[in-house]
Formats: sequence, structure tokens, C-alpha cells
Amino acid sequence: MSNGSAFPLFDSGLGTTPRITSLLIKPASAVCNLDCAYCFYLDRDADPYKALPGRRMSEDTLERLVDTWMFYSYPASVFAFQGGEPTLAGLGFFEKLVELQQRYGRNGQNVSNSIQTNAVLLDRNWCALFRQYNWLLGVSLDGPEPMHDLYRFNKGGQPTWRKVVNAVEMLQAEKVEFNILCVLSQANVEKPREIYKFFRSLGVDNIQYIPLAEFELDGRPMPFTITPAQYGRFLTETFDAWWPDRRKIRIRFFDNLAEALAGQKPGTCTMHETCDSYVVVEYNGDVYPCDFFVEKEWKLGNIELDSWTEIARRAKRYNFASKKTIGHAECAVCEYASICHGGCPKFRHAPHRNFSDLDYFCSAYKQIFARASGPLKQDLKKLLAQPGPVAR
Repeated sequence: MSNGSAFPLFDSGLGTTPRITSLLIKPASAVCNLDCAYCFYLDRDADPYKALPGRRMSEDTLERLVDTWMFYSYPASVFAFQGGEPTLAGLGFFEKLVELQQRYGRNGQNVSNSIQTNAVLLDRNWCALFRQYNWLLGVSLDGPEPMHDLYRFNKGGQPTWRKVVNAVEMLQAEKVEFNILCVLSQANVEKPREIYKFFRSLGVDNIQYIPLAEFELDGRPMPFTITPAQYGRFLTETFDAWWPDRRKIRIRFFDNLAEALAGQKPGTCTMHETCDSYVVVEYNGDVYPCDFFVEKEWKLGNIELDSWTEIARRAKRYNFASKKTIGHAECAVCEYASICHGGCPKFRHAPHRNFSDLDYFCSAYKQIFARASGPLKQDLKKLLAQPGPVAR
């Protein structure tokens, strides 16, 4: 069965779910060398590996992962590494990864590697690997020093901003492609223009802003959680600052919105119709449908025991994907429903543990969609009207 996309659908028994298109791999699980105050893994009782020491992916599990995934995902194999802190797996782990990708790859196969890192452990040896094999890095940096260091510190409580900025400058000097991952918390959400100017001053041309929303069991926002009103103001003010620079600077949220307005599938799963584009692979090969739901009840299988086709067809995967489609009265009459498709299940579920709630940031989305959709549509129309190259 096909939905007209590049990836055929499989019958789960309850409906249809698409092939898995990318992996989010956690070679060190949630283990990290930092102790950021807002990390959603801290004191997370639902973490099924919380009591296990020394969580590192073995070479055997890595080989099984590469072999089976490259066979299943041919001709385009996407590997993304996250944590915790994935560089704790060691440079040798990633050198072995590349060796295995070369061993198990087939003619015409395209392999894409990326890694999300706090950048503290990076040196020129890491840069050599990333540059040689065209890796894309996501570097966590929350803005100017006081903003970043308020919540992002190491195990000894020491600040990390200087090390991260030094790493950014090294990546630039070594010509390694990277973007900035900036978590929006109470430390920085009221300073959108200051943050944007700071990243411009660093020579950064690719930014992803990540809104922070964590809650107590009784639904109360944690102290660092931002409000929807703050997020909406941040995005609209950032849009106004960015608009004159839009040909030079990429901001992922605005890229994704432009993709949706152009009728393309956005790069962010938040704007997809269902949550089924990627899966998480834990250090021991366990597979889950989302990084925010690495919990026993959502385990889809294990790569040592199950094929990717079996994992993709699991009813539990369909059940998770369908959470995004749960209707809400406000969504039924919202002019932007075809853009956000109900938002993110994490932000629907987190406050009161209910997938049928509105996305916590719903009002923020409406605010930025109202501000940015018109200019983006006009810009897209102008770009599409431009003549292409003349054949000779």
C-alpha cells in the first residue's frame, strides 16, 4: 500500500504506519558529563535504565545496528546520535561506526551522520572525523554567558559557556558544519534580539530554538519552564530581527513553517500529521518511538531480536503515532490546524499526562503563524516566480 510518498506503508493490524526513515541513537543512553538543571532525564523515574551503571553501546550491538539498518533503509540511511552526551562513547566508537558503514554499505547508498553534543569533549581529532565524513553537528549553546551558565553546568557545578564557545570557534576554524541548539528557558526567553545578535556575532548561520516545558506531577510548571506567551513573543520578535537576514541565516522553526506553507513535509516531527518518522535506539538495542517516551510501556522491540520490518509494523508504534491525531475542539476550528496538526504529543501529554489536551504551546504557535505566514507566503511566491536556468 502506498500513500504517494517515497516510503510505502505497512499494515499494523490497526491501520497503516510508514517505514522508519531515521534513527536517533543513544550510544551512552542518558549518561552525561554535565548536570544541567533543566535536563528532562534528571530524577526521571520512568527511565527504564536509571539504575544501570556504565551504559555504553557495545561493538557487537553497534555492528548489528549498522548491518540491519543499512539493509532496511537502502538507499538512504540516516544516523543521528544523541544522549545524554553521545561523545562519552568515545572517538573510537564513531571511527568504528564509519568503518562498519563502509563495510555494509552498497553501491549507490547514501549515508548521513549527525550528532547532538554539548561540545565540551571535542578536540581536533573529533573535528578530523566530522570533516572527513561530512557530519552535521548540533551544538548546545543557550546564548551569552550569563544566560547559558545559569542552568548549564558540569558535575562540579562549574560553568560551561567558555568551553562551548571555544569549541564553536574550533569547529569554525576546522571547517566542520554545525548548527546551534538553543534551549529557551527562563534564563533567556525574554531576550530574543540579544540572543540573535549574540549568535550573529559568533558567525553562526544556522539556529534551532528549543522551547523548555517540564512539569511537576501535579501539573505545575518547573521554575525554568517558559510560558506560551513568552514563547510566542520570543518567536515573533526573533522573526522580525531575522527577516532582513533570511537569505543568510537559517532558523529551523521558520524553515519548517516555510516548508509546510509550500506543501512540503516539514523537517520537524512537531508539524507532521503523525509521530512515526523516526525511532530511538538505546545503548542496548532497545527501540522506542520517541526520545520523550523512552519508557517501558512504549518499548517497540530490540534490534538483537527483531527486524526493522517487524519493529515498524508493531501495533504499539501505530498506537503512539496516532496520539497526534487525537481530536480537540479548538483544533477542529483552527485555521492553522493543517500546519501544526495538533502540535507535539510531548507538550500535549506533559502537563496533565493526557494526550487529548491541547499542546501547551498552542497559543504561541498561533501567534507566530499569524505573524510569519503572510510574509513567508509572499516570499515563496516570489521565489517560485523567478525564472530557472536557460537550457542551451
